[in-house]
Amino acid sequence: METERATNASPAAVNGAMKAMMGLEAFVHRSGLEPALLELVRTRASQINGCAYCIDMHTKDALARGETAQRLFLLDAWRESPMYSDRERAALAWTEAVTLVSESRVPDAVYEEVRQQFGDDELVGLTMAVVAINGWNRLNVALRNRPGAYQPAVAHAGNGAERG
Repeated sequence: METERATNASPAAVNGAMKAMMGLEAFVHRSGLEPALLELVRTRASQINGCAYCIDMHTKDALARGETAQRLFLLDAWRESPMYSDRERAALAWTEAVTLVSESRVPDAVYEEVRQQFGDDELVGLTMAVVAINGWNRLNVALRNRPGAYQPAVAHAGNGAERG
């Protein structure tokens, strides 16, 4: 039995929610973190959270930015793959720890690893990127948003904040 989606939400409710989330995205965009790294973080958190809508969006965005399909296919097993840099590995470990904070807190070893690769301001930006995608995941899963229709912008130069 298919559940009805919340498609009749008032424009005020939708606009208010979008404004709040886009504020987070604007902060992340201004952090200076590499767009390709952010797409890996967004995709990995979305995999953990089972958000098909965001996995669809961020794998498409990553491919549009030049990411390889093979690295996206192996993202769920990044620890076993030699295809990721030390900086990406630290960001992915941080993403998992922050996303799963209720299970394992943020282990000291993960904190030490991320500190070796990211400066103070970068760590704030990376953490906010994880907070933002976890928020998008929860919205999209809870509100039953369906994957498939999203298409990346034709000229994806990294301008503006991305959603979801």
